[in-house]
Amino acid sequence: MPIYELTTPIAEDDVRKLRVNDLIYITGTIFTARDEAHERALEWFKANKPLPIDPTGLAVFHCGPIVRQMKEGWEMIAAGPTTSTRMEMFEDKFIEAFQVRVIIGKGGMGSKTATAMKKVGAVYGAFTGGAAVLAAKAVRRITDVAWLDLGMPEALWIMEVERFGPLIVAIDATGENLFERVQTSVEKNREKAYKLAGI
Repeated sequence: MPIYELTTPIAEDDVRKLRVNDLIYITGTIFTARDEAHERALEWFKANKPLPIDPTGLAVFHCGPIVRQMKEGWEMIAAGPTTSTRMEMFEDKFIEAFQVRVIIGKGGMGSKTATAMKKVGAVYGAFTGGAAVLAAKAVRRITDVAWLDLGMPEALWIMEVERFGPLIVAIDATGENLFERVQTSVEKNREKAYKLAGI
């Protein structure tokens, strides 16, 4: 299994080399965004209003983190991935508008997102659910937070990370989708199992 070390901002050419099942680690700036943040970001884009961060070449993490406010700044306590299908209605437009290179989450995404990734040059990196503390350990510092009015889980948390991962490339920039591949295999095997069982 090939392993790639990526540093943000990530170049399109580097992303287009990646293939499903590759392992990646990310160092540099990433930011969190769930459905409410995606919706607001796209509204701001339509209004020609700049975001609090330039997302070009960065990784967006589908995550509602647990964060503690310190005397100076913030501390990341846990950063487990959110189920990415919640963002499917926004992600294709988000990728095209902001040229992000890596989407991080769990559970995969659908064909609209895969099509946008192929067009723009982006990948989906699956992070293991239940590993929130592991993710938090890769966060060197929280550099900023925006849109706290949406609540802690929905805010944009901007972070410096070191070797964030491991992430398995589950959708690559060719449009190949590991989750759809597995689903197709499951359906075929289910049919075989039903026949063998006489169902």
